[in-house]
Amino acid sequence: MKIKSQKDFLSGVMFICVGAAFAIGATHYTIGSGARMGPGYFPLVLGILLAIGGAVVLAGSLRFGAAGGEPVGRIAWKPLLLIIGANLVFGVLLGGLPTWGVPAMGLIAAIYALVAVASVAGPRFSMRTALILGTILAIGSYLTFIVGLSLQFQVWPTFIS
Repeated sequence: MKIKSQKDFLSGVMFICVGAAFAIGATHYTIGSGARMGPGYFPLVLGILLAIGGAVVLAGSLRFGAAGGEPVGRIAWKPLLLIIGANLVFGVLLGGLPTWGVPAMGLIAAIYALVAVASVAGPRFSMRTALILGTILAIGSYLTFIVGLSLQFQVWPTFIS
């Protein structure tokens, strides 16, 4: 038995590890039952399903016969760092950093910044496309979280509201 696809093999291992980590982490919370779910129920089920999916992908990569497929290439550092940075920028703009004197800029500004930074990670960057996507996500997030779920968090920058 040989590894037929290195990408599928490593993807399966990654999904199994992440799923197992979530499932193990969920055991520190009350699990409950299907009828009365506790805070650990959803991450436990999601982690188990992710690990099972990873096992299926991993098993698909281990087939009898000649090895094939592309080898795993180099790590794409620029997109990786930009996507992680976009999430950090989102968190800082949404909540601010009071210890550093950075005020909270609110949900709308945080979404536009997230989309702009993450868009640079792609092979083609278009500011017009990023602004359109940011507008759609900002409107959808506002309607979902503020109007629909009535969550209370800052929508606009502190100097506006």
